[in-house]
Amino acid sequence: MITAVPAGWVVGLAAALFAVGTVGVLVRKNPLIMFMSAEMMWNAAALAFIGYAAQWHQMQGQLMAFLIIATAAGEVGIGLALIVWVYHRRPRLDVDDVSEMKG
Repeated sequence: MITAVPAGWVVGLAAALFAVGTVGVLVRKNPLIMFMSAEMMWNAAALAFIGYAAQWHQMQGQLMAFLIIATAAGEVGIGLALIVWVYHRRPRLDVDDVSEMKG
């Protein structure tokens, strides 16, 4: 017999992913790692919406997760382009070096 995963576990996993992403953004200095951590936070929010949508049998949570994924895809395109541009100007990626660039 197949049973559904309890919503509390899904939300707990989403909270853990969001916490790991937050720590990654706050602690690391590499923009690429910070970018991946921010993406993890986006995915944690989408997972929480999906978990609540499954619990309450509502489609609004699924729609919000779709919008989050679409927004994250746009962020990937712009964010990776900026990271590559900075890497071409300065081969060492560090957030402190990027903040000192004058353009």
